Amino acid sequence: MQKVLIANRGEIAVRIARGCRVLGMRAVAVYSEADALARHVRAADEAVCVGPAESALSYLNVAAILAAAKRTGADAIHPGYGFLSENVDFMRAVVAAGLTWIGPPADAIAPIQSKTSAKAVAQAAGVPTAPSAILDDLSDAGIEKAAAFVGFPLLVKPQDGGGGKGMQRVDRMADLRTAVDTARRIAKSAFGSDKLFIERYVEDARHVEVQVLGDTHGTTVHCFERECSVQRRHQKVIEESPCNVLTAVEREAICESGRAFAAQVGYVGAGTVEFLFDPQRREHYFLEMNTRLQVEHPVSETVIGVDLVVAQLRIARGEKLQDILAGGVTQRGHAIEVRVYAEDPANGYAPQAGTLLRVRWPDAPFVRVDAGFESGDAVPMFYDPMLAKIIAWGRDREEARHRLMAALRETVVHGVVTNVPMLLALLAEPAYVASEVHTGWLDKQYGNEAPGMGSASGLTAMAALAAAGQGGPLASNGAAHAAIQAGPATSDPWTALAGWRAGGAA
Repeated sequence: MQKVLIANRGEIAVRIARGCRVLGMRAVAVYSEADALARHVRAADEAVCVGPAESALSYLNVAAILAAAKRTGADAIHPGYGFLSENVDFMRAVVAAGLTWIGPPADAIAPIQSKTSAKAVAQAAGVPTAPSAILDDLSDAGIEKAAAFVGFPLLVKPQDGGGGKGMQRVDRMADLRTAVDTARRIAKSAFGSDKLFIERYVEDARHVEVQVLGDTHGTTVHCFERECSVQRRHQKVIEESPCNVLTAVEREAICESGRAFAAQVGYVGAGTVEFLFDPQRREHYFLEMNTRLQVEHPVSETVIGVDLVVAQLRIARGEKLQDILAGGVTQRGHAIEVRVYAEDPANGYAPQAGTLLRVRWPDAPFVRVDAGFESGDAVPMFYDPMLAKIIAWGRDREEARHRLMAALRETVVHGVVTNVPMLLALLAEPAYVASEVHTGWLDKQYGNEAPGMGSASGLTAMAALAAAGQGGPLASNGAAHAAIQAGPATSDPWTALAGWRAGGAA
């Protein structure tokens, strides 16, 4: 394996290219017309355009990606995450083309793509699962019988797909019919299938996931756990490792459940087995498996000292885990990760597009930045708006939290609105500091509001004053213009513009 084509973009493509370099492999980037000047293109040794801006015509274009591999002489494909990373047909097409697939075999993924069949695998592996029922009978009597077995509160969930789409919480029988109809409509639109099941809802659940690795020689290990309980509408916002509320016995049990599930399906490569942890019953329940590298993998890397991308590459070329993980895997300290997005939390988390006029990522000891963008880069409107991930390590959780907050205060992004103020506010929230969060905490605490994001009216006033000082539309007002030019000589704070900046507090 000498040349790896990376079928992805953004920070994960930059990250994989770096992993290839560690092993002396060449990296091939693919890009859409909108990403021709993107950082991941610059990070690779070669790059091939695979189509127009739309994902369906470029990053999801299997024929174009395979043609790019053939054209460049790549002998392996790494899918990253998202896009085609969990597409069984793509995996099989890669192998049929004589290329090495850096990930699990299609036969290991097929049985667990459906949430209900994955639950059956978990049960076969002796992994705990929450009470559930498949909604085969969609008559009122049928769904009421299933609900009576599971108990309230419950979740109506699509059998296929992920990301929380279509999921409906139901607290009483009177609301069940409407929830089922809504979930079917969303599931059909999002995943092409309206098959549903219901599952008991765990109140104040913690989201705990186990990082696993499997080699081609039948060995499967866990690399301990991460907690991802701070979520907005089932989308992770803050991730950390280890989970601060688990006892040593509970940690051992949940990590072994993750390893056992992966071994049951003959998993190869890096993957994540996700669980809900019930803080009242002190029990964990299988949720699903993500058969790829996760966005939050750096927090695991930081506490276990293992490069998971390099491990993936070495597994794909046939090496044994006992050689890759010589000395075993242990946890050291605590790590926390946040995702920096080009989005406006104060405006319904609307994605932002534009040119990054100035970017300064933090540079400090024990802080890691996985960035997909630099100053001058364009943020296209066609893709996920994540700009970077910032990770901080500490000897304990508090030290990691303080280091991460300091890193966010040093972060500068001009040109688009970001969620950095919101992340700072969340890290300072008393409930987060006390580790008293759960998967519904952020939505319950703030609803549609965004913590840390103030009104833009003050910025508008300052922008008008700045425009006047620069010969803008207010420059005809001679008195105002003269006062601004006078600058600090006056005691009026509105005319002393020094020390103010758009990216945050001076």
